Amino acid sequence: MKKINLLFFIFCFLISLNAQDIQLLPPDTTGGMPLMEALSKRETNRNFSQKEISNQQLSNLLWAAFGINRTNGKRTAPSARNAQEIDVYVFMKTGTYLYLAAENKLKQVYNQDIREQLPKQEGFKDTPLLILLVANYDKMDRFDDAAKEFYGSIDAGYISQNIYLYCTSENLTTCAIGMIERDQIKELLKLNGKPIIAHSIGIKED
Repeated sequence: MKKINLLFFIFCFLISLNAQDIQLLPPDTTGGMPLMEALSKRETNRNFSQKEISNQQLSNLLWAAFGINRTNGKRTAPSARNAQEIDVYVFMKTGTYLYLAAENKLKQVYNQDIREQLPKQEGFKDTPLLILLVANYDKMDRFDDAAKEFYGSIDAGYISQNIYLYCTSENLTTCAIGMIERDQIKELLKLNGKPIIAHSIGIKED
């Protein structure tokens, strides 16, 4: 009996070591709203409920934003010189995560809820889900400082539009947030780069 209890303890311990990371469900890359309809309905919506989106919607959202859509590793949004320098961070009540597209996984980088520390605007501090797009300068060694600033912002813009179109297709709310605590988040998450823009994501209020 003691041996069984010990094995059970070891098993639970090993599970807990990786419990902070989240393995996403395979994204559903078919269906959805037709493109022209999504464009006609695309909007900024700051009104959201406290309901959380489903795990499937989260996986689909991240894939639509900047997932891998070809066998050669290229993504759903373009990037200058295929640097793929934009890192996608997910802020939730369980912590902050980095989206690893190749593994379809969220890697926890901060184990506390810091959602309220990202936006400067009060209306977004209780959003159930926040997405942050960061230009990672470690991936831009072929760019000078001006090019890092320029292309990082341009490439984040492509991903931002993908987020808008996915949320429109799924009847979710989103708002691009430019007023964010860049220096504070950069220091907290130990980023070598620039936080460009954030998105609130939510379910529409009934």
